[in-house]
Amino acid sequence: MTDAVVEVRDLRKTFRVTERQEGLAATLRSFVRRQRRDINAVAGITFGIEAGEVVGFLGPNGAGKTTTLKMLSGLLYPTGGEARVLGFVPWRRENAYLQQMTLLMGNRTQLVWDIPAADSFRVLQEIYRVPEDSFRKTVGELTELLELQELVHKPVRNLSLGERMKVEFAAGLIQSPRVAFLDEPTIGLDISMQVRIRRFVAEYNRRTGATILLTSHYMDDVVALCKRVIVIHHGQLLYDGPLADLAERMAPFKVIVATLHDGAAADLSVYGTVVARDEGRITLKVDRQIAPERAARLVNDLGDRLTDISVEDPPIEEVIDRVFSGERVGTAP
Repeated sequence: MTDAVVEVRDLRKTFRVTERQEGLAATLRSFVRRQRRDINAVAGITFGIEAGEVVGFLGPNGAGKTTTLKMLSGLLYPTGGEARVLGFVPWRRENAYLQQMTLLMGNRTQLVWDIPAADSFRVLQEIYRVPEDSFRKTVGELTELLELQELVHKPVRNLSLGERMKVEFAAGLIQSPRVAFLDEPTIGLDISMQVRIRRFVAEYNRRTGATILLTSHYMDDVVALCKRVIVIHHGQLLYDGPLADLAERMAPFKVIVATLHDGAAADLSVYGTVVARDEGRITLKVDRQIAPERAARLVNDLGDRLTDISVEDPPIEEVIDRVFSGERVGTAP
């Protein structure tokens, strides 16, 4: 990982939380003796990200994704381990580092509510000390990419959620960061706006070569943007490798979809486990190793009754669900 833009080695974060039973007596006892326990939000993860990569950072709620991003952006100090981003230790919060990174959170705002976004951009220009020429160029490019022409002069309170999220992206990228941590950037947006934000992130990465670490519960975000994914659960690394290999690693089966003239009456259970029927379409789950042979048998046995057949990996959402169920896999070679 010596050439990585983002280097993480055995990174850990433990929170000590107070617990008490319900009721008045328990409340009174808590004034004298508090019961505490440690929660390992991040339990020793290691990975590296090269310049220009767009990497999906996946895990269920409480897996440690946001905690990791906050440590990498300098908002939290780790309990143990090491991390370097662009050669800097994030939690030292050196100005030279903060000017080259950004953290965008879908449920947080950095814009002033009662003034136009254009004025907030000027405030951020002063904070990051962006030269006027660079500022105008960057704002122009972001305005074009995000179609902000009609939005930046409206008070932020008058913008819809989707419009505000687009302006938030522009605000977070005013200083042209080399690394962007995106935490649920499309949360709460409608399908059309999600597509626009994905298109923007892809184009921004292409134009600038920025390194992007993205968390999202929408698999469409990950499939559209990320060739590589890192999966964590209970603060531990479960998978680090190509998205395309995740199904092969985690799902020991293939999905065969056969369409027949008389599919509603057909019994294909001898070829695999029937998991769905939709009029003439029958979906089978078949062991990965024998899927080609079963598909060939279907073609041979059904003949003219068969109008179409396909052999596919299971949907990525189902594969991720298997990962979240606690099944561990190794990192990709």
